Order: sequence, then structure tokens, then C-alpha cells
Amino acid sequence: MSTTTPGRHLRTATGTALTALSAFVVCLAALAPGLVASGSALALLRIPLEAVLAVVLLVLLPWRWTRRALAALVALLIVAATLAAALDRVFQSTVGKPFDIATGWPELVDGYGVVQDSAGAVGALALLILFVVAVVAAVVAVSAALLRLARILTPRRRPALLAASAVTAGWLVVALIGVQMVPGEPVAAADVGAAAASRADQVVVAVGARAALARQAASDPAARIPDADLLTGLKGKDVVIAFIESYGRVAVQGSTFSPGVDAVLRSGTARLAAHGYQERSAFLTSPTFGGISWLAHSTLQSGLWIDSQASYDQVTSGSRFTLASAFRKAGWRTVSDVPSDSRPWPVGSSFYHYESQLNGTNVGYRGPRFSYARIPDQYTWAYFQQHELAGPHRPVMAEIDFVSSHTPWTPLPSLVPWNAIGDGSVYDPQPAAGLPPSVVWQDPHHVQQLYGESIQYSLNSMFSFLTTVDDPDLVVVVLGDHQPAAVVSGAGADHDVPISIIAKDPAVIDRVSSWSWQPGMLPAPDAPVWRMDAFRDRFLSAFGTRK
Repeated sequence: MSTTTPGRHLRTATGTALTALSAFVVCLAALAPGLVASGSALALLRIPLEAVLAVVLLVLLPWRWTRRALAALVALLIVAATLAAALDRVFQSTVGKPFDIATGWPELVDGYGVVQDSAGAVGALALLILFVVAVVAAVVAVSAALLRLARILTPRRRPALLAASAVTAGWLVVALIGVQMVPGEPVAAADVGAAAASRADQVVVAVGARAALARQAASDPAARIPDADLLTGLKGKDVVIAFIESYGRVAVQGSTFSPGVDAVLRSGTARLAAHGYQERSAFLTSPTFGGISWLAHSTLQSGLWIDSQASYDQVTSGSRFTLASAFRKAGWRTVSDVPSDSRPWPVGSSFYHYESQLNGTNVGYRGPRFSYARIPDQYTWAYFQQHELAGPHRPVMAEIDFVSSHTPWTPLPSLVPWNAIGDGSVYDPQPAAGLPPSVVWQDPHHVQQLYGESIQYSLNSMFSFLTTVDDPDLVVVVLGDHQPAAVVSGAGADHDVPISIIAKDPAVIDRVSSWSWQPGMLPAPDAPVWRMDAFRDRFLSAFGTRK
């Protein structure tokens, strides 16, 4: 007797501990979506209705296989709801909006591409494998915990159901009264159900948005402007639409790094004036935040509000009239330059109708990468001038997407003499002078500082180019695509980005006098603000034939 009692006690204690652990795992899992969504540990001090109902159903089911199937399904739903909450937080902190289950999957793929560029293909794959293993382990753990509770409670079905009824009644009471631990944290929790309802709403909204966008795209008076009346105010000019990555309002006002950027803009204004340029500046409200730059590019060019990948795919699969199409119809040679791309871009031909597409593979660059940015902005300007603007040529219209100010903002290039650029190998020593992203991103203040420096570099590259080339027939529309991520912009930042039009010909500036944009490169806080989708029609009107 004395030899068996300790073993029996140990087994009993172990079983009790495992049962308690199972109950803890089930409750924690059911509360996890709310915990992740709020980021507050107080989310754990709630009553998880889904956990109670799941255990009750498992106790009532008579067949073992149905219990296993239900446990696996419940575990999968709980983990999926937690992942959805995590994606919401990640998307909110990077692109300023929650993850949309109806439209956000392509953005996840693009996000993985950014991770590959920052951590390398092997590092990104390792992270993906770890993530998949963790998800599978979580589903197995929750399922096993549910099955153990069901196995323990089934022989005690009556008291178990009475206890569950009492807990459910208590949940209903506190839910009806609206009891909260703190504001925004109700004691009655139904996180999994709420997550499912929210995702269903997203699907309904996405269907309605798709229909509305189709109607807007089909109604397009600009597409009916006669070719002879298009862009006559820019006849003979080379026109560049220059997107500076992550160049947002936060870069020019209200931040610790904006004084440095403002100084560059003021200095640039003076340098341009000394070479006969004039500028007008304002703000545009971008449809995106923190990333997904092509939404801004397509919004500016199409005159449609394109704020999701689904909207982008819908519009670019159609025939909406773009600024690039307008320039091409009016006789310009149209060019796109996307230095961050390394693959073919069918949309450039099928939707924008560019005659020439430049990217990171066909501009002769033999220099180093700067993290995500494949090619320094200065090299991009130099190649464009040498191969598109030099010598006799048809007027050129180009959209160039400058990427040196793309996250993670380290390492950064620095300017070199224009006559030393060559194939870019002159930049070889520069990346080693910067810290790796894994070091910089441990300190948000350091990230913000380097973001500001990246914007200064991009702007200085442009100012140096304009004063070096000194082309009387060059017109540049320079703007940001979106604000930087929340780690730089801060919580609740708007979607505004600076925009400037730069030209030597006073007639070009006169054409936009009715816009009331401000002189110089630095828009004041009270400068005009347009939605980005308003730009196309106002631009075509300002520079079209006046009647």
C-alpha cells in the first residue's frame, strides 16, 4: 500500500495540473483576440463566452470523432481570430488601416517581399516557417486542451452543465449591463464571434465598394477631351512626375526631424531661384499610409480614389484614362522608372500605356543595394537625364518612383560628384557606413532620425540634379506617395503629403495660379489640401486648351 499511494497521488496531482492547464489554455486562447487587439493585459480579466459554449458542446456530443472534429474547428477559429487581430495591429501600425480579409491578401504578399528585401530570402523564409509552426502548434494545443476538458467533464455532465449555465447567465447579465473593467474593456467577452462578424462586414462592404468604383471609373469626361486640346500648356516641355517615397506632412512640420527637412527645402528653393526656377507647393491627401505606394500612383494618374489592392486590381484591369495616357495621346514619349522593381510590370503597358519601362534591371546599375532601395536616387536622376533627356528627342513625360527614402531607412546613400556616378560602383563603400536595420529599429528615435535624413537625401538629389542640368524646358511635379509608418508619423497622423510644381517657364506657373498654391518648396501648415484623386482633372484643365 505504501509503495502505490505516492504513485497514485503523483498521477492525481499531475492530472489535476493538466486539467487546470487545459482550462487556462482554453480561456487564454478565447481571450487572445481581444488581448492582441487592445494590447492591454486587462483583456484577460473577462468572461470568455466562446470557451464556455465550446466545452458545453463537446460534453454533449456522444461520439468521439465529432468531439475531435469540433475541438479542431473551435481551435482553428480561435487561432484565426487571434491572427486577424494581430494582422489588424500590424497593418494599423504600418499602413494606417486594419487588415481587410476581402482585399488585403495581395498586400500580405507584398509585405513578405519587403521582409525579403530587408532580412534576405533565407531570413524571410525562416521567419515564415517559424510562423507556420507556431500556428499549427497553437491549433493543436487548444484542440488538445478542449478535448481534455471534455473528457474530464463528460462523466460529470450534470454539474458541469449547471456550472456552465451559471457562467453563461452571469455573462448575459454583465453584457446587458455593460460592465467594463476599464473604458473599452467589457467584462463579457465574445472576441471570436465579434471577429467573425467584423470580417463578414468587410466582405459586404468590399462588394459594395467594387460596384461603386466601377460606376465612377465608367464616368470619365476627361477621356473625351480631343487630342488637340490635351496638355497644350506644356507643349515642348519634358514633364517628370517624381514620387518621393514616404515623403509625408510629418517630414515638413511638427516632428523632431522636420527642421532638418525644412532647412533643405528652404535652401533648395534659394538654389532653384538662383537658376531661374519657380515653384508652387501644397498638400495632397493620399489614399494610403505607410506603404503600398502604387495606390497613390494610380490615384494621382487615374483620378479615382484607389485605397486597396482590390481597387487597384479592378481599376488597372480596365481602360481608365490616366495622365500617362493623356501625354502619350498628345505626342509625348512616356516613360516609367521604378528602381525597386526587378520583374516585368504588365500594368505599365496595359493600363498606363508607357512606351518605355525602366526598373532595377535595365538601367546599367552595378553598385550596391541600400537595404530595400536597390538604386540611389541620384543614380536614377543621372540615368534618366543621360538616356531620356540628353540630345534631340521628343518631349518626354515620365513617372519616376524614387526609393532611397523607403523603409527601413538604413543604410543611406550620400551624394557623389555627378561626373563620377558611372555605373554606380562609386557607391560600393557607402552601405558599410550605415547600421543594419536590426540595430536601428530597436530605437524608434533613431528610426525617425534616419527617416528625416533619407528625405533630406532624396530632396538634395533632386535639387542638385535640377541645378546641374539647368534645363529651361523641364517641368517637375514632385510629391510624396504617403506618410511614413506610424513609428515615424505617430498615432493618428493624417494622410497628407507635400506636392510642388517646379518650372523655369513663367507661363507654366501662371497656368496654376488659380490653384492658390504657395510659392517655394515648403508648404506652410495652412497650404491648400486636395484629395489626391482630384489632381488629374485639375492638372488636365490647367494645362489644356483654354476656351
